[in-house]
Amino acid sequence: MSRIPFCEIIPLPDDQVSFRIDGVEKTRWHFGSHYPRPFFYPVNSSSRQSLTRMGHPGAPNHDHHQSVWFAHHRVLGIDFWANGLPQIRQKEWFVYEDGEGVARMAVRLEWVDGHDPTPLLHQELIVQIRSLPDSSYTLDLQSTFHPESEMIEFQKTNYGFLAVRVAKSISVHFGDGVLTGASGATGEPDLFGQENVWMDYSGSLADYDEAGNQTKAVSGMTYFDHPGNPSHPTKWHVREDGWMGASACFSGPLETSKERPLKLRYLLHVHDGPVDPAAANELFSEWKKLPWLEVVRSKRPHQHYELQNGKE
Repeated sequence: MSRIPFCEIIPLPDDQVSFRIDGVEKTRWHFGSHYPRPFFYPVNSSSRQSLTRMGHPGAPNHDHHQSVWFAHHRVLGIDFWANGLPQIRQKEWFVYEDGEGVARMAVRLEWVDGHDPTPLLHQELIVQIRSLPDSSYTLDLQSTFHPESEMIEFQKTNYGFLAVRVAKSISVHFGDGVLTGASGATGEPDLFGQENVWMDYSGSLADYDEAGNQTKAVSGMTYFDHPGNPSHPTKWHVREDGWMGASACFSGPLETSKERPLKLRYLLHVHDGPVDPAAANELFSEWKKLPWLEVVRSKRPHQHYELQNGKE
């Protein structure tokens, strides 16, 4: 009898997909049409508490902050950031691939303006969950944006493309969290709008002993910007209320065209304890060596698509 793979991608009812390591769910992908856009929630620490949350702890006009999600504020002047008519929809999935050290999912997302049923663009998203030797894990998020027209401009904005809303107890303002950049600077005033290879948010989450008594455990998430991204090293939009995002269009617009589609890649590292800058830099060095992937037609029986190493 063959062994169940250590890392698994398991589709679930109600338009959800579970990402598991050694039988334990680490995160879940939600893509139901009743949401304005897909998102990951929870994103669990080793204590099985989520490092992210749905919405802002004190501002109801931030309900579009859905844990970990893709969006952009200005696409041809159209707001895909706030909740409204523009929607991002999952059109189809290509690959659910289990493995011993890594599991992968590939899907196609369509960005629709809410008036014309034809999408403005589609986003090919490849997600890899990877188990690390210290029992931490990473989510590697690779996106390729294909416009339906010859060219589309993502305009200048702080908001886009990958957003993270951390748990209340991890935020600086509402909890005991710390924001740290690769530069060594800490805190919103010294990190907002500054270039950094990575950004980390770490703080306390609830944990429980064998008797069920609540304790605290420090956990965190380090968010890396890939050197292949056109804005690398990116400027960051970070807030003490529990928010961080790599702002690819902070200094100016980016274009995606049929001839040269925009490619972006980010890494989220979920770790125990406060961030270790030396370990984060080492992880970045290893990550940037990993190949970019692409979806191709499969020649294997009972499989329509597969992933192979592609060009950056």
